[in-house]
Amino acid sequence: MTTVYGIKNCDTMKKAFAWLEGHGIVYAFHDYKKLGADETLLKKWAARAGWEKLINTRGPSFRKLPPEKQANLTEKKAFALMLENPSMIKRPILETGKTLLVGFDADEYAKKLK
Repeated sequence: MTTVYGIKNCDTMKKAFAWLEGHGIVYAFHDYKKLGADETLLKKWAARAGWEKLINTRGPSFRKLPPEKQANLTEKKAFALMLENPSMIKRPILETGKTLLVGFDADEYAKKLK
């Protein structure tokens, strides 16, 4: 089963949903805003993709943080920030069996999901 993690009203999420639906891929959606994110899942993803790839340092949630919270990111600090504010988790995260895709890239989706 393919699961897509993210926030429903995110523009990048909408692109990913459209791509998946356009290619007939059935998926379950896990909305961080409604269902949250847990540390076990973040650690599992970090082991596969690296924690640095999971935290969205370009988004407004991260940029609004005081400089001292943004500085000297470590895995522990990044997890605490993402658990406190799931909007800081990069979107979408797509998980299907052995495949984990972080962010949306149509070419990467085409390669990994066909």
